[in-house]
Amino acid sequence: MKPALDLNCDLGEEVIGHDTELALLGLVTSVSIACGGHAGSVATMTDLARECGIRGVHIGAHPSFPDRANFGRVAMRLPLDVLEASIAGQIRALIDAAKPWRVRHVKPHGALYHAANTDPAIAEVIAMACQSVDADLVLIAQADSMPLKAWRTRGLKVAAEAFADRRYEPDGTLRSRALSGALIEDPQAAAEQARRIARGRPIETSGGHPRTIAAETICIHSDTPGSLEIARAVRTALEEA
Repeated sequence: MKPALDLNCDLGEEVIGHDTELALLGLVTSVSIACGGHAGSVATMTDLARECGIRGVHIGAHPSFPDRANFGRVAMRLPLDVLEASIAGQIRALIDAAKPWRVRHVKPHGALYHAANTDPAIAEVIAMACQSVDADLVLIAQADSMPLKAWRTRGLKVAAEAFADRRYEPDGTLRSRALSGALIEDPQAAAEQARRIARGRPIETSGGHPRTIAAETICIHSDTPGSLEIARAVRTALEEA
Protein backbone atom coordinates (compact mmCIF):
# COMPACT_ATOMS: atom_id res chain seq x y z
CA MET A 1 0.00 0.00 0.00
CA LYS A 2 1.11 3.56 -0.65
CA PRO A 3 1.75 5.60 2.50
CA ALA A 4 -1.15 7.84 3.46
CA LEU A 5 -0.80 11.50 4.38
CA ASP A 6 -3.71 13.79 5.19
CA LEU A 7 -3.85 17.23 3.52
CA ASN A 8 -5.81 19.66 5.67
CA CYS A 9 -7.06 23.22 5.33
CA ASP A 10 -8.65 25.58 7.86
CA LEU A 11 -11.96 26.83 6.49
CA GLY A 12 -15.09 28.72 7.49
CA GLU A 13 -13.11 31.67 8.79
CA GLU A 14 -14.90 34.18 6.57
CA VAL A 15 -11.67 35.58 5.12
CA ILE A 16 -11.88 34.13 1.61
CA GLY A 17 -14.73 33.80 -0.86
CA HIS A 18 -17.12 30.84 -0.91
CA ASP A 19 -15.98 29.82 -4.40
CA THR A 20 -12.37 29.65 -3.19
CA GLU A 21 -13.43 27.52 -0.23
CA LEU A 22 -15.22 25.10 -2.53
CA ALA A 23 -12.16 24.93 -4.79
CA LEU A 24 -9.97 24.14 -1.78
CA LEU A 25 -12.36 21.36 -0.81
CA GLY A 26 -11.56 19.71 -4.12
CA LEU A 27 -7.86 19.54 -3.22
CA VAL A 28 -7.68 18.53 0.44
CA THR A 29 -8.66 15.37 2.29
CA SER A 30 -9.82 17.01 5.52
CA VAL A 31 -10.83 20.45 6.77
CA SER A 32 -10.85 22.12 10.17
CA ILE A 33 -13.95 24.33 10.36
CA ALA A 34 -14.12 27.48 12.49
CA CYS A 35 -16.85 26.86 15.04
CA GLY A 36 -17.62 30.22 16.60
CA GLY A 37 -14.64 31.08 18.79
CA HIS A 38 -12.60 33.16 16.33
CA ALA A 39 -14.93 33.01 13.33
CA GLY A 40 -17.81 31.01 11.89
CA SER A 41 -21.56 30.76 12.32
CA VAL A 42 -24.20 28.06 12.24
CA ALA A 43 -24.74 28.90 8.56
CA THR A 44 -21.06 28.61 7.58
CA MET A 45 -20.61 25.43 9.62
CA THR A 46 -23.69 23.80 8.13
CA ASP A 47 -22.81 24.73 4.58
CA LEU A 48 -19.19 23.61 4.75
CA ALA A 49 -20.03 20.35 6.53
CA ARG A 50 -22.57 19.53 3.82
CA GLU A 51 -20.05 20.26 1.07
CA CYS A 52 -17.46 18.11 2.84
CA GLY A 53 -19.93 15.27 3.21
CA ILE A 54 -20.83 15.34 -0.45
CA ARG A 55 -17.16 15.28 -1.48
CA GLY A 56 -15.99 12.73 1.07
CA VAL A 57 -13.71 15.23 2.82
CA HIS A 58 -13.22 14.54 6.53
CA ILE A 59 -14.66 17.16 8.88
CA GLY A 60 -12.88 18.58 11.91
CA ALA A 61 -13.54 21.28 14.50
CA HIS A 62 -11.26 24.31 14.77
CA PRO A 63 -11.96 25.78 18.23
CA SER A 64 -10.10 28.76 19.63
CA PHE A 65 -10.02 31.21 22.47
CA PRO A 66 -13.42 32.97 22.37
CA ASP A 67 -12.02 36.12 20.80
CA ARG A 68 -13.49 37.06 17.43
CA ALA A 69 -12.08 40.60 17.68
CA ASN A 70 -8.50 39.29 17.44
CA PHE A 71 -9.29 36.28 15.23
CA GLY A 72 -8.19 33.98 18.05
CA ARG A 73 -4.56 34.94 17.59
CA VAL A 74 -4.07 36.60 20.99
CA ALA A 75 -3.72 34.44 24.11
CA MET A 76 -6.41 34.97 26.73
CA ARG A 77 -6.22 34.45 30.50
CA LEU A 78 -9.42 32.59 31.31
CA PRO A 79 -10.35 30.34 34.23
CA LEU A 80 -9.64 26.80 33.06
CA ASP A 81 -13.22 25.66 33.59
CA VAL A 82 -14.48 28.56 31.47
CA LEU A 83 -12.02 27.74 28.70
CA GLU A 84 -12.96 24.05 28.80
CA ALA A 85 -16.66 24.91 28.52
CA SER A 86 -15.96 27.24 25.60
CA ILE A 87 -13.95 24.65 23.68
CA ALA A 88 -16.51 21.92 24.31
CA GLY A 89 -19.31 24.24 23.28
CA GLN A 90 -17.59 25.12 20.02
CA ILE A 91 -17.05 21.44 19.18
CA ARG A 92 -20.67 20.59 19.98
CA ALA A 93 -21.84 23.49 17.82
CA LEU A 94 -20.06 22.01 14.80
CA ILE A 95 -21.27 18.48 15.55
CA ASP A 96 -24.86 19.75 15.63
CA ALA A 97 -24.43 21.83 12.47
CA ALA A 98 -22.70 18.99 10.61
CA LYS A 99 -25.41 16.37 11.09
CA PRO A 100 -25.77 13.83 9.54
CA TRP A 101 -22.06 14.05 8.70
CA ARG A 102 -19.52 12.98 11.30
CA VAL A 103 -16.95 15.30 12.89
CA ARG A 104 -13.72 13.28 13.10
CA HIS A 105 -11.03 15.52 14.56
CA VAL A 106 -10.29 18.63 16.63
CA LYS A 107 -7.48 21.04 15.85
CA PRO A 108 -7.05 24.11 18.09
CA HIS A 109 -6.67 27.43 16.30
CA GLY A 110 -4.12 30.19 16.60
CA ALA A 111 -3.15 31.29 20.09
CA LEU A 112 -4.89 28.29 21.66
CA TYR A 113 -2.81 25.92 19.51
CA HIS A 114 0.41 27.65 20.54
CA ALA A 115 -0.59 27.99 24.21
CA ALA A 116 -1.08 24.23 24.39
CA ASN A 117 2.51 23.77 23.17
CA THR A 118 3.93 25.50 26.25
CA ASP A 119 1.26 25.19 28.98
CA PRO A 120 0.37 21.67 30.18
CA ALA A 121 -2.79 23.02 31.84
CA ILE A 122 -4.08 24.32 28.50
CA ALA A 123 -3.24 21.04 26.80
CA GLU A 124 -5.14 19.19 29.54
CA VAL A 125 -8.16 21.46 29.18
CA ILE A 126 -8.31 20.78 25.44
CA ALA A 127 -8.13 17.04 26.07
CA MET A 128 -10.86 17.18 28.71
CA ALA A 129 -13.12 19.24 26.48
CA CYS A 130 -12.75 16.79 23.61
CA GLN A 131 -13.30 13.75 25.81
CA SER A 132 -16.43 15.28 27.30
CA VAL A 133 -17.91 15.60 23.82
CA ASP A 134 -16.65 12.49 21.97
CA ALA A 135 -13.81 10.23 23.10
CA ASP A 136 -13.28 9.05 19.51
CA LEU A 137 -12.23 12.49 18.25
CA VAL A 138 -8.69 12.69 16.91
CA LEU A 139 -6.71 15.56 18.45
CA ILE A 140 -4.29 17.33 16.13
CA ALA A 141 -1.16 19.00 17.49
CA GLN A 142 2.16 20.17 16.12
CA ALA A 143 4.57 17.34 15.37
CA ASP A 144 6.92 16.51 18.27
CA SER A 145 5.09 18.91 20.59
CA MET A 146 4.34 18.56 24.30
CA PRO A 147 0.54 18.18 23.91
CA LEU A 148 0.94 15.53 21.24
CA LYS A 149 3.09 13.44 23.56
CA ALA A 150 0.84 14.07 26.57
CA TRP A 151 -2.35 13.19 24.71
CA ARG A 152 -0.78 10.05 23.26
CA THR A 153 0.40 8.95 26.71
CA ARG A 154 -3.12 9.50 27.99
CA GLY A 155 -4.41 7.08 25.36
CA LEU A 156 -6.16 9.64 23.16
CA LYS A 157 -6.26 9.43 19.39
CA VAL A 158 -3.80 11.96 17.98
CA ALA A 159 -2.25 13.11 14.71
CA ALA A 160 1.03 14.96 14.26
CA GLU A 161 0.76 18.09 12.11
CA ALA A 162 3.18 19.96 9.88
CA PHE A 163 2.66 23.06 7.75
CA ALA A 164 3.29 23.64 4.08
CA ASP A 165 2.88 27.41 4.22
CA ARG A 166 4.71 28.30 7.45
CA ARG A 167 8.43 28.69 8.04
CA TYR A 168 9.99 26.81 10.95
CA GLU A 169 12.61 27.91 13.44
CA PRO A 170 15.65 25.66 14.00
CA ASP A 171 14.11 24.30 17.24
CA GLY A 172 11.03 23.07 15.37
CA THR A 173 8.65 25.82 16.46
CA LEU A 174 6.81 27.92 13.90
CA ARG A 175 8.28 31.31 13.06
CA SER A 176 6.13 34.01 14.62
CA ARG A 177 3.73 35.76 12.28
CA ALA A 178 5.10 39.02 13.69
CA LEU A 179 8.45 38.30 12.00
CA SER A 180 9.33 38.52 8.34
CA GLY A 181 9.34 35.29 6.39
CA ALA A 182 6.83 33.55 8.66
CA LEU A 183 4.58 32.69 5.71
CA ILE A 184 5.57 30.72 2.63
CA GLU A 185 3.54 32.36 -0.12
CA ASP A 186 5.34 30.89 -3.12
CA PRO A 187 3.37 27.79 -4.24
CA GLN A 188 6.45 25.90 -5.40
CA ALA A 189 8.33 26.60 -2.17
CA ALA A 190 5.36 25.37 -0.14
CA ALA A 191 5.08 22.31 -2.39
CA GLU A 192 8.77 21.51 -1.89
CA GLN A 193 8.43 21.79 1.88
CA ALA A 194 5.40 19.47 1.82
CA ARG A 195 7.24 17.02 -0.44
CA ARG A 196 10.24 16.90 1.91
CA ILE A 197 8.02 16.35 4.93
CA ALA A 198 6.17 13.56 3.13
CA ARG A 199 9.42 11.81 2.23
CA GLY A 200 10.96 12.23 5.67
CA ARG A 201 13.63 14.56 4.40
CA PRO A 202 14.86 17.68 6.27
CA ILE A 203 13.39 21.09 5.47
CA GLU A 204 15.17 24.42 5.60
CA THR A 205 14.46 26.53 8.68
CA SER A 206 14.68 30.28 9.19
CA GLY A 207 18.13 29.82 10.71
CA GLY A 208 19.33 27.75 7.79
CA HIS A 209 19.63 24.58 9.85
CA PRO A 210 17.82 21.59 8.27
CA ARG A 211 15.21 19.83 10.39
CA THR A 212 13.16 16.69 9.80
CA ILE A 213 9.48 16.73 10.75
CA ALA A 214 7.50 13.50 11.11
CA ALA A 215 3.86 14.29 10.36
CA GLU A 216 0.62 12.52 9.54
CA THR A 217 -1.26 15.60 8.37
CA ILE A 218 -0.05 18.69 6.49
CA CYS A 219 -1.92 21.98 6.80
CA ILE A 220 -2.48 24.88 4.43
CA HIS A 221 -4.03 28.03 5.91
CA SER A 222 -6.89 29.34 3.81
CA ASP A 223 -5.99 32.94 4.75
CA THR A 224 -2.42 32.64 3.45
CA PRO A 225 -2.22 34.82 0.31
CA GLY A 226 -2.59 32.60 -2.74
CA SER A 227 -3.82 29.64 -0.66
CA LEU A 228 -5.65 28.06 -3.60
CA GLU A 229 -2.54 28.10 -5.81
CA ILE A 230 -0.51 26.78 -2.89
CA ALA A 231 -2.99 23.94 -2.34
CA ARG A 232 -2.87 22.96 -6.00
CA ALA A 233 0.93 22.84 -5.98
CA VAL A 234 1.07 20.95 -2.69
CA ARG A 235 -1.53 18.39 -3.80
CA THR A 236 0.44 17.73 -7.00
CA ALA A 237 3.70 17.42 -5.07
CA LEU A 238 2.25 14.97 -2.57
CA GLU A 239 0.73 12.82 -5.28
CA GLU A 240 4.09 12.70 -7.03
CA ALA A 241 5.85 11.90 -3.75
